Amino acid sequence: MYNINKNAFTMIELVFVIVVLGILSAIAIPKFAATRTDAQISKGRADISSLRSAIMTERQGRLITGDSKYIKVGTNAGEIDNGSLFGGVLTYGIKDSASSGHWTNTGGYSDENTTTYDYQIGDTTVGFTYTRGTGVFDCTTQSDTYCSELTD
Repeated sequence: MYNINKNAFTMIELVFVIVVLGILSAIAIPKFAATRTDAQISKGRADISSLRSAIMTERQGRLITGDSKYIKVGTNAGEIDNGSLFGGVLTYGIKDSASSGHWTNTGGYSDENTTTYDYQIGDTTVGFTYTRGTGVFDCTTQSDTYCSELTD
C-alpha cells in the first residue's frame, strides 16, 4: 500500500472558496457604496448645523457692538468667506473643492447680500444660498431628496 500525504488543496476546494468569496463581494460592495453616500450626507448635515450656528453666533457678536446686520458676502475681513469658505464665521474654514463630499462657492461675490454654494454628494450637486438680509443658509431646491436629508 501506498501512503499518500495530502499537502495541498484540491481543485474542488479552491473553486468552492472562489465561489464563496464572489458571493460575499457581490453582497458587500453595494453596501460599501451606500455607506459612502451616508457618510457624505452626515458630513453635510454637520457642516450645515455648524454654519447656521456660526452665522447666528457671529450676528450676536455684531448686535453687542450695535450692528444688527448679518455677516456680508465676500472674502475680506468681516465677510463670510474670509480666508476660506465660511472662514468669516467658522474658526477653521472649509476647503473649496468640487469633489464629492465637499463645498464650493458658485455664486461669487458680486453681491454683498447673497451668494450660492454647492455641496457634492457622489455625482449629485445640492445647491445652497446664504442670504444676508435674513441670515438664512438653506437649500435652493427644497424638493431635492438630498436637500431634505441634509437640512431636516
